Amino acid sequence: MSEKNIIQPVRWLDDTGRIFVSPGAAADIPGMVDIIDQTKLPHRLERLHLTDVTAVCGAIQRLSVRGAPAIGCAAALGLAACAQRFRTADPEAFLVQLHRTADTIAAERPTAVNLAWAIRRTVAAVRPGTIREMQQCLLDEALTILADDRARCAAIGQHGMSLLKPGMGVLTHCNAGALATGGCGTALAPIYTAWQAGCALHVFSDETRPLLQGSRLTAWELTAAGIPVTTICDSMAAQVMREGKIQLVIVGADRVAANGDTANKIGTYQLAIAARYHRIPFYVALPESTIDRTIPTGDAIPIEQRPADEIAHCPGAAIYNPAFDVTPHELITGFITENGIFSAIP
Repeated sequence: MSEKNIIQPVRWLDDTGRIFVSPGAAADIPGMVDIIDQTKLPHRLERLHLTDVTAVCGAIQRLSVRGAPAIGCAAALGLAACAQRFRTADPEAFLVQLHRTADTIAAERPTAVNLAWAIRRTVAAVRPGTIREMQQCLLDEALTILADDRARCAAIGQHGMSLLKPGMGVLTHCNAGALATGGCGTALAPIYTAWQAGCALHVFSDETRPLLQGSRLTAWELTAAGIPVTTICDSMAAQVMREGKIQLVIVGADRVAANGDTANKIGTYQLAIAARYHRIPFYVALPESTIDRTIPTGDAIPIEQRPADEIAHCPGAAIYNPAFDVTPHELITGFITENGIFSAIP
């Protein structure tokens, strides 16, 4: 997918109106995180400007920005924006406030590993100096994370397109496209790349209850790109596989354990089971930054619980609303990363 056609859900906008998706912005010019408000899609395309910790955390928590890589990029840029507005002239007090703000942002969503990873990386890039120098370190590193993610998405697309053939039906779950990353996506990157190369495909997009990321976001961005897409209810996936309409499943990931167990949007696990039964290859596409090598298996992945009102309809009924599930590595055919396709975590 060409750079000019890539949706930019996360970018840096300075007060002069210049947009940055790679290093080059000056920290002495006030700026902000500029994101697409994904809660408004597909009906309205609106952007939010985030400049303080309350706004950054709120956007992450209510899913205005979502998808593990995009969350990481937005968090890093958000930290840089907050640091531009710390009201202190003392470098030591600046660092104390920086670490406090970083901890607050990193705690917003527990499952997506890129959030804490990007915050740690941004803070670690700060070198002692003047406040202005430290602010520049933060902004440079945050924009480097964004640029790196764009490059990783492009590489995932190039590697993953080798799995695709003209006429294939490809099933995906949730949204792991351009809206979920800094670039052209993870799970959708091979689809975009293959389509650009003239490989005609048809995508089946799970609705992805309860927040409908598949029917609202994946369907929206694929339609905008001119790629044929059919939305199905989550409960229809096994039947569509049985009808022979699906030849490949590609999903994204929010965190992958060292053994390959993969946390992704709730409903992914049952897709992997159905794909195994129907002998359909099941791939996970991800940047290697999403691999959490500190945890041995998926049992240690924290699973975010979402608010009850997302699925509550009957007063008095108990609600259980996990945002993610964990697919055992045995059900995964392979992992598509920026460094190639692997049958196990490299």
